[in-house]
Amino acid sequence: MHTYIISDLHLTPERPQIIKAFFDFLVNDAPTAERLYILGDLFEFWIGDDAAEILGADPILDAMKTISEVVDCYFIAGNRDFLVRETFTDRTGFKILNDETLIDLYGTQTLLLHGDSLCTDDIAHQQFRSQMMTNDQFCDGFLKMNIADRIEQAKQARLQSNEHKSAISMGIMDVTEAAVLASFTKHSIRQMIHGHTHRQNTHQYDIDGDKVTRYVLGDWHMTSSIMRVDKDGINIVNAPI
Repeated sequence: MHTYIISDLHLTPERPQIIKAFFDFLVNDAPTAERLYILGDLFEFWIGDDAAEILGADPILDAMKTISEVVDCYFIAGNRDFLVRETFTDRTGFKILNDETLIDLYGTQTLLLHGDSLCTDDIAHQQFRSQMMTNDQFCDGFLKMNIADRIEQAKQARLQSNEHKSAISMGIMDVTEAAVLASFTKHSIRQMIHGHTHRQNTHQYDIDGDKVTRYVLGDWHMTSSIMRVDKDGINIVNAPI
């Protein structure tokens, strides 16, 4: 048996080819697995479970529900879709996990997370995490707004995000080594998997003589980034979109 792990699809009606690639994955690949994990930013933005129809997400949620009936499916929210709630779970059958979740991955204790918490040099993003993403008061207040106002705020947030990205270096938006090493030590693990940075790669570190590995998933833009894990190891497949 094997497990699939994916991240950072950023699904939106503006990019129908990526939605199609996700549907193809759910129909052709995912049913062969025993588990499927999505590590955040499945959607370009998510303004509340009650806005799924307006966002054109109903067919996506229905497809996810279909696969969850035959495969154990899990979801870790990212910085774009941190407002998923219980209705999302009901609609999709995906169990929502906490960011920084430990799992046994074929005999190896593995830390799964979206990855933005490791980007500690990006001060503006860390402020966004603390003031909005992980702030229950903000989230509850936002979800009580009417959908039209939420959509407008989401558009403004996307513009601000794009301006922020263009104004700082790529290095600042990447993870910091200190945060990575601290996370390995905190959880006493030798393997970590995350997305967020869109920089698919495999990184190895030496911590007190122990070799540890950090796997980074890519985004789904020109190609998919599908991690397949079994008892023999880890492989990431990139297929054209």
